Amino acid sequence: MDYISLSASDTFGPDEAFFLSRAELDTRRPPRLHTQDFHEMLWVQNGAVRLHTPTGKQDLSEGDLLFISPNQPHGLQGRGEASMVVSLAIRPGVINAIGNRHDDLSGVAFWGRGLEVAHRDIRQLAALNQAALQLERSPRRKLFLEAFLLPLLVALDRPPEGLSTDAPDWLIAACNAAQNPDVFRDGAAGFVASTGRAHPHVSRTMRRFLGNTPSDYVNAQRMEYAARRLTGTSDPLAEIAADCGLPNLSHFHKLFLATHGETPQRYRRARQRELVQPRP
Repeated sequence: MDYISLSASDTFGPDEAFFLSRAELDTRRPPRLHTQDFHEMLWVQNGAVRLHTPTGKQDLSEGDLLFISPNQPHGLQGRGEASMVVSLAIRPGVINAIGNRHDDLSGVAFWGRGLEVAHRDIRQLAALNQAALQLERSPRRKLFLEAFLLPLLVALDRPPEGLSTDAPDWLIAACNAAQNPDVFRDGAAGFVASTGRAHPHVSRTMRRFLGNTPSDYVNAQRMEYAARRLTGTSDPLAEIAADCGLPNLSHFHKLFLATHGETPQRYRRARQRELVQPRP
């Protein structure tokens, strides 16, 4: 298939790390797809957009982000009036350098399985647009580009540790949501509710991809949260346990001991002491 090819040498100036632009899309289907030798992130600012690829098409709505790696054929079509996208073209080598420094980005955005799509809600989209305005006013150097990209990449859902990238998107999203006290405070029921699926189906899928149950996963998140609170604050133990959704202190102690091999009090004393006054 014949594609239009875009080149970094025609897109970036000699010292430019990125190029930010906005475009209102034509409502006609693109006559040919195009490829490029640089990375690009774009998001739907307004309206609806149809993404065309060699294997099919996908509709994107306001707030959807698209991460495009080099040599991935694609084309965009507006779906109705005033379909607008914001595009951030990124000089070759910049994204690879970021990925080499941060293993946690595996499976996320440009480091995913192809043309990766994520979504920002209204509040997140407003924050993204504000950050883009600041980037637009900045010098087009790598420092300012990374200052824009890294907070966004941190905020994106990523496969939690132990969960493969071929797990269902709904399970990845639920596991990420379960790191929030508002979800794990309600235990396994809160986790299952965040999936929008039946409990037996969630349990079967978790056993397949994680080897444990919703209750096991939620309790692990609770105990990681408790450990951070114990080390980083002087909050009372009863308050931390309640924030974990475990007002029964005896049950909280048992779970913490089983997870960390120490009682909550011993865990706190040891780590706070060693941080402030290390042992010789």
